[in-house]
Amino acid sequence: MTAQRLGINVDHVATLRNARGEFYPDPVQAALLAIEAGADGITIHLREDRRHIRDADVFAMKAAISKPLNFEMAATEEMVRIALEARPHAACIVPEKRTEVTTEGGLDVAGHAAELEPMVRRLAAAGIRVSMFVDPDPAQLRASAAIGAAVVELHTGSYAHGAPGELDRLIAAASVTRELGLECHAGHGLTFANVAPVAVIPEVMELNIGHFLIGQAVFDGLPAVVRRMKALMRAARGG
Repeated sequence: MTAQRLGINVDHVATLRNARGEFYPDPVQAALLAIEAGADGITIHLREDRRHIRDADVFAMKAAISKPLNFEMAATEEMVRIALEARPHAACIVPEKRTEVTTEGGLDVAGHAAELEPMVRRLAAAGIRVSMFVDPDPAQLRASAAIGAAVVELHTGSYAHGAPGELDRLIAAASVTRELGLECHAGHGLTFANVAPVAVIPEVMELNIGHFLIGQAVFDGLPAVVRRMKALMRAARGG
């Protein structure tokens, strides 16, 4: 089975930094440690309210890391402008509400295709690989392909919270991505305990994991938790 990539989201290193208004801990340092331990890429989400990652972090991260940078962004003109300036490897368009604690579900691509398609076209023209963060719904996958996205990231939050039937939905949706020619990623709420059933899905080429690993790093250290997650992913795929 094809090797699977692990992207580490370092947003919540910035959350800890911002809690005291200090310059530490540094999310760029966290990204470098994660890469040294085996991370295949780094994800950051520049939110509208700048609650964790800040504009300067985006450019510092892009300059410092040797692995692909995945820039999570809301579908706004401001974020498109920043992405076009920073030129990350990938831009993942996510739904965003100011009041949410974390991303609560997938983007409604089907319902907003007319607004999203020009953004996808502009980002792709700049050499940025565009993905849509969506629920495992075939209609959203078809809409993502239709507007020109290269990748979809399946929202695994409902699965992670134990909703009945969600693993089957993920498996079915991943199969549809192959038919549509989309690369399939997955993420949200994944932990050591629940990652294997998602990691084993053959179409899922990349997992993006953040909050759990940053939290577990308080106890075990970031390199150790990155290495353990990679080992669990490899074991799930028979590697």
